[in-house]
Amino acid sequence: MGDKATRAALGETLNELLADGFDVVAVEADLSKSTTTATFQDAHPDRFFNAGIAEANMIDVAAGLAVTGKIAFTGSFAVFATGRAYDQVRNTVCYSDLGVKLAPTHSGITVGPDGGSHQMVEDLALMRVLPGMRVVVPADYNSAKSALRLAAQTPGPFYVRLGRVGVPPVYDADFRMELGKAYVLREGADVTLAACGVMVGEALQAALELAAEGVSAEVIDVASIKPIDADTLVASATKTGAVVTCEEHSIIGGLGSAVAELLGERCPVPMRRVGVRDVFGTSGEPEELMAYFGLTASDIVAAARQLLE
Repeated sequence: MGDKATRAALGETLNELLADGFDVVAVEADLSKSTTTATFQDAHPDRFFNAGIAEANMIDVAAGLAVTGKIAFTGSFAVFATGRAYDQVRNTVCYSDLGVKLAPTHSGITVGPDGGSHQMVEDLALMRVLPGMRVVVPADYNSAKSALRLAAQTPGPFYVRLGRVGVPPVYDADFRMELGKAYVLREGADVTLAACGVMVGEALQAALELAAEGVSAEVIDVASIKPIDADTLVASATKTGAVVTCEEHSIIGGLGSAVAELLGERCPVPMRRVGVRDVFGTSGEPEELMAYFGLTASDIVAAARQLLE
């Protein structure tokens, strides 16, 4: 499925942030090799803390370090960092507005053969409902590096959703993500494809396929789920009159819900949500699972055709 995984940005970026003067530390739950925080551990062992297989402790240790003024990043897998440790994220981090930056990897169904127990498709819903939590979903390696830097620069709780599988590049190395900003990657007039994460590449491919049919699709990378870029999305929906949301997440509570809530109040237009439809994941290779759950460019094209009919 392409080039670098967004998880590959984590350890490297932590090293760069420290070199640039950010007082960062990393707290892990015994998954440093998989999440790539081992890169930071190797370079700065005095700034790395392994809580073991105890994600609740990982969050609480990070919170304690944040109280002392550190910029505390946590790793682990998305299913554990947001699910198993939800009480600590809510009551210790968000309730006290602490500078803990959750950057778990292995989100969504592209985790692959690990199966439904490890394929987290509810994390955006859990994180964006928390008061004070910022939520971003990078589309590729370069945007992941920028998202992690943005998290370090932003006071308070922050969630950066990272993935396991390699994804094609969308942005150049000099890309700088902004909180609350969506990016129009392709102008269009007939339908809006609003995507995040690995689905940005699928939406761009879908736009090419639709263009071959004479349909002009606008592609927007909604990298910032919370806060969401209301102006860009409303402007696009007003122009095209039809919106398809595309996410590697449940259609309940994630990007599709966020866009529907926004447009329902400010610009009601026909919508379709491409995503995981109220089911758990299952074991398989990433490409197989993308097709199985209806998350491919072809599925986006089909959803756009339904709207335009």
